[in-house]
This record gives sequence, structure tokens and C-alpha cells, in this order.
Amino acid sequence: MKLVGMLDSPFVRRVAISMQCLQLPFEHQALSVFRDIDEFKKLSPVVKAPSLLCDDGTVLLDSNLILDYLETLASQNNAENRLLLPTDVAQRSQALHCIGLAMIACEKSVQIYYEWKLRPVESQFQAWLERISEQLETAYRELELSLSQWPAATKPSELDQVLISAAVAWRFTCEYLPELVPQWQLPILSELSQWAESRPEFQRAGFGEEPYPVMPTGAI
Repeated sequence: MKLVGMLDSPFVRRVAISMQCLQLPFEHQALSVFRDIDEFKKLSPVVKAPSLLCDDGTVLLDSNLILDYLETLASQNNAENRLLLPTDVAQRSQALHCIGLAMIACEKSVQIYYEWKLRPVESQFQAWLERISEQLETAYRELELSLSQWPAATKPSELDQVLISAAVAWRFTCEYLPELVPQWQLPILSELSQWAESRPEFQRAGFGEEPYPVMPTGAI
């Protein structure tokens, strides 16, 4: 399989980290949706990051849909594989609640970044900025509260999809919107992120423009 997109995207990064945890080998092609648009189109015509090129030629878009496919693939490849989402209904709904908040935080961070960095100052819509900034802060405060009720977040020992999604979201916001982060004071999320970033799966798929390294067969 081939994962297309840059690892400075939290959506691409969560897929790269999850594929390692699920023991699914993949090739990473670090293409930018801005700088490499023509090359990206050849692989994924709508230029959506992440794009996953499956072994049968199917192109999957959107990190949530890609991860749903990968969980199914991992369980079929090896029934003993540790999956990243719980199968218990109550636990799964709690996990999806946390992941949804993390993804909203990612989306709002991207929207604010684009508004601040890509749109001319004279064209920025202040009311819109205030609204999405409030949504971003609320998403993180709700995520902090939800993580306090997710045992793996307060005493992490191994990665799951809640921890992966929360940590990549927080790292992205800290990198691109550092002006906002200090005022929030979210200790659980901050400590979780530090723990996650020390993990080999996160370090191999490090935040930035470096591609995921080519791994020897059987190394994942």
C-alpha cells in the first residue's frame, strides 16, 4: 500500500502511525497538496491528503475512512493483531467521542492557519475567525475532559486510536498556532502528547516534511 501526503498534516500522520501499530507495511510518498499538485493528481485526482492507494488499486480518501479499512484489513490478516479501537459498544462510543473532538480540533486549526497565513490581512473575516477560534478552544477543553475519563490517557502504556488522534492534533496546533496554546492549560493532553512523541511509531512518522523511512521487510 502507498500513503500519499505530508507528515505535517495530522490526518496523514495519524494514518502513518496507525499503520505501524497495526503492523501493516506501507510506502510513503510525501507529496504536498500545494507544491506537488500535478504529481499528486496522477495518484489521487482530487488531491486529497491523506490518500491511500490500496494493493488492489482502490484509492481511499479521508483519514477516518482509511483507518476503518485498515482496522478491518489488520483483523483479517491476523486475528491476534491488537486493534486500535475497542470492540465493546460502550467503550467504542467513548473512544469515537474523543476522536471526533480531536478531529474537530485538527479541522479548526487548519481553518485558522489558512485564514491567518494564506488570506491577505485585509480580506480576513474577523467574525469567522472568532467563531472557529472558539470552536477550537471548546474542542480541546472537551477533549481534555474526555481524556480524564479514558484510562489509557492518564496512564498510557500502549497506543490506541484515541491517544494517536489526540496527540497528533495537539502537536499540529502547537506547531502552527503557538500563539493560542499557552492560554489553554491542558495538562492531560500536554503530558499525553509528550509521551506519544517519544514513541518509536511517532518518531518514525515525525511531524514535518521528512518522509516515513523505508522499512526492511518484517520490521514493523
